[in-house]
Amino acid sequence: MKLLVVNGPNLNLLGRREPGVYGDRSFESYLPALRKRFPEHDIDHYQSNVEGELVNALQAADGAFDGVVLNAGGYTHTSVALRDCIAAIKVPVIEVHISNVLKREEFRHTSLIGGVCLGTIAGLGLDGYRLAVDHLLSRGG
Repeated sequence: MKLLVVNGPNLNLLGRREPGVYGDRSFESYLPALRKRFPEHDIDHYQSNVEGELVNALQAADGAFDGVVLNAGGYTHTSVALRDCIAAIKVPVIEVHISNVLKREEFRHTSLIGGVCLGTIAGLGLDGYRLAVDHLLSRGG
């Protein structure tokens, strides 16, 4: 299977951004371990701080990938454009959050994208990405 991990704004700062919330490991240092765990599958990665570029990446993934793992960062709570995009594409999308957003500020308790995603994983650190990949693989595309 071919999967795409899409990370949104500020996730390029993992490892140095609020380590008490997000941990001290960058996604770039985690990605090889994720790929090693699933060697028979292709796992691509895309990160952008720009909302429209995330929409473009999701649209391009439709038909090109078997599943998407999406951490939309702050756009989770604000982006109607991402929600509409996910609703319009056929590729399954799993929403992932490193922190437990329900234990944080109230504005983070609402996900605009969650209702159109296959599922949501939150609060399990970077391991949430592995769990999302595992679930997508168990579905067989």
